[in-house]
Amino acid sequence: MVLKIFFPQCCNRADSGLLVGRWIPGYDTAVVLTVIHYPFIPGQVKQYIQQMQDQSKVELTVLGSWSMPKEGQEGMESFLRDLSTIFPKGRWLQLSRQIGKMGFTCEVLHRDPNGRPVQDEVKEEKRKKKKKEESEENEDGDGDGEGEEEEDEDKVIFVHYEQRKVMLSQLHPIQNGLRDPNADPPSELRQMFQTVSQSEPLFFLDKYDDGPLKMTHWQSEGREASIIVELFKHASTPICLLITWILSIWSWICSLRVLNLYPVRFLSSKLSTCVQLSYRTDHMHTLYSPKKAATHTQSMRKANILVSFMVDIALGLLLISWLYRENRITMLANALVPIADHVAKELEELLQWLMGAPAGLKMNRALDQVLGRFFLYHIHLWISYIHLMSPFIERILWYVGLSACLGLTFALSVLSDMVALLTFHIYCFYVYGARLYCMKVYGLSSLWRLFRGKKWNVLRQRVDSCSYDLDQLFIGTLLFTILLFLLPTTALYYLVFTLLRLVVVLFQGVLHLSVDFINSFPLFGIGLRICRSYRLAEGVKFRVLCEEPGTALHLMMEMNPLKFSDVVKTYRTPTYSCYPKDSWLALAKKLFVGELVYPWKHKSTKVD
Repeated sequence: MVLKIFFPQCCNRADSGLLVGRWIPGYDTAVVLTVIHYPFIPGQVKQYIQQMQDQSKVELTVLGSWSMPKEGQEGMESFLRDLSTIFPKGRWLQLSRQIGKMGFTCEVLHRDPNGRPVQDEVKEEKRKKKKKEESEENEDGDGDGEGEEEEDEDKVIFVHYEQRKVMLSQLHPIQNGLRDPNADPPSELRQMFQTVSQSEPLFFLDKYDDGPLKMTHWQSEGREASIIVELFKHASTPICLLITWILSIWSWICSLRVLNLYPVRFLSSKLSTCVQLSYRTDHMHTLYSPKKAATHTQSMRKANILVSFMVDIALGLLLISWLYRENRITMLANALVPIADHVAKELEELLQWLMGAPAGLKMNRALDQVLGRFFLYHIHLWISYIHLMSPFIERILWYVGLSACLGLTFALSVLSDMVALLTFHIYCFYVYGARLYCMKVYGLSSLWRLFRGKKWNVLRQRVDSCSYDLDQLFIGTLLFTILLFLLPTTALYYLVFTLLRLVVVLFQGVLHLSVDFINSFPLFGIGLRICRSYRLAEGVKFRVLCEEPGTALHLMMEMNPLKFSDVVKTYRTPTYSCYPKDSWLALAKKLFVGELVYPWKHKSTKVD
C-alpha cells in the first residue's frame, strides 16, 4: 500500500509539534495544513480544531507528530509518539527529520479508537510463514527471498507543495454548483485543492497573536495584506451605495411608460448606442450588486467587467484628448461636407454609367431610365439634406465627441449610428433594388412551376400538381417573357447597390466587433495568467525533490498554468453577439434570391 502525504514547504523547518490536516476519504492520502508547536495543552488543541471545523466545514484532525532535532529536546520524539493515545485515530504519522538530510523518515502507527496498538495476527502469521520459507530456501542455496518481507509494509511518498499557491489557485475545469450524488466523487487532487482553499480560517493565527497555540503555515510570519487594498475596501462601500442609488434612478427612468411605447423600443433596439447603454447598465448592476460572488466564475466575471470598464474609460479619455486638441473637431466638420459631395458625385457618375450601356451590355432602356432617374432623385434629396445640416455639423460633432468620456465603446457605437444615418440613401437603394429583384425572381419561379403543371401549396408548404386552362397558360407565358427580359436590368442595379451596401455593412461590422471585443474580452483573466499563472491551474506536474537512501521518496508539486485560449473561452463575458446569425452559405443564398440580410445585426439574447 502506498501512502501519499501532501506536505507544505513552509513546514520543512518547523519546530517539533503536532501535524494538523485531513485524511482524504476514499484514498490513502493525508493533507498536512499546519504544525502546532510544543508546548501546548491537548485540550486547547482539540478545542481549536473543533472551532476551525465549524468555520471551514473541513474535517480537520491531528494526523500525527512532527519531530525536528533541537538541543535540549532529546526525548521529544518519544513524547510525541505517546500523544497518539490522547488523539486516537486509525493511523498516526510519526514524521521526523534528521540533521544533514533533506528527506524525512515516516513511521505509521496503527491504533484502535482507544489508542492501543493494533496487532494484525493474520499479517504476523504470514510474515512468519514467509520468513520460514525464506530460511528454507536460503538453506538450499537459492537466496532469492531477501527483501520480500517488506511488501506488506506501508510505502510513503511525500508530495511537497507551496501552500500559498495552492490556496489561491483554482483548478480547472471548474466545478460550480451542487454535485450530483450519483456522479463519481471528486479526484484526489481536486479534493486536496479544496481542502487547502477551504481551510483559510486556519491560517489567521500568526506569530503576533498572543494565543496559547503557536503554529507554522504560509502566513505564520504575518498575514499577507496590502494597505492600498484595505483602503479600497473601506472606500468601496459609500461608492457602491452612491452608484446603486444612481442605477436605481436610471432603472426608474427606463421603466417609464413613454419609453416602453413601440416606436421608442423599436428605435432603441436599432441604435447601437442604446444597445451599448443597456449593456453597460447590466454590467453596473452586476458589478455593484450588494451580493457577494458565490463562485469563482462569478468573482472572475466581476473582476473582468471592472477591468474592461476601466480600460474602456481610459481609451475614451485618450480619444477625447486627441479630438479636442489642435482643433480637430473643426477640421473633421469642414471635411465632412466635401466628402459627402464627392460621394454623391461618384454615385451620380455610376448611375449615368448604368443608364447607358454598362460594360457593353444591352439593357431595357425604358426600365433603365426609370430606375436611374429614381435613384438620382434620391441622391439629390440626400445631398440637400447634408447641406441643410452643414451649419450644425461642427456643434453636433463637438457634443458627440463628449460621449467618449463614457468609454471608447460608446464612441464607436455613436460612430456606427452616424455611419448608418449618413449612408441611409445607400441602404434605401439596396432595399429598392433587392425588393424589385426578389419579386421578379419569385415571379419567375412561380411561372416556371406553372409551365410544369405545378403550384405551391401554402397550407401544406409543398409543391402539388395542378391543371391549368389555356388562358392561364397564355397569360403565364406573357408574364414570364416580360419578367425574364427585364431581369438583367434589375439584376445589374441590385448587384451594384448590394456591393455598396456590403461595404458599409463591413465597416459597421468592424466597429461592432471592436465593441464586442472590449466588452467581452477577459482582460483580468489574461493579466492573471501572465503575472500569476498559478492562480489559474489546468493541472499539476511533479519532479523528484529528494531520493536519499533510508528516507521516503520526496516529490515537488508544481502548477500547470491554463492555456491562454482556455482562459478566453472560460472567462469570456457573455455579450450581445454581433456575428452573422446565418452561415455563409445561407447568406450567399439570401443574396442570390434577393432577400434582405443583416449580417451584423444585434441579437436580442446573450450568448457565451
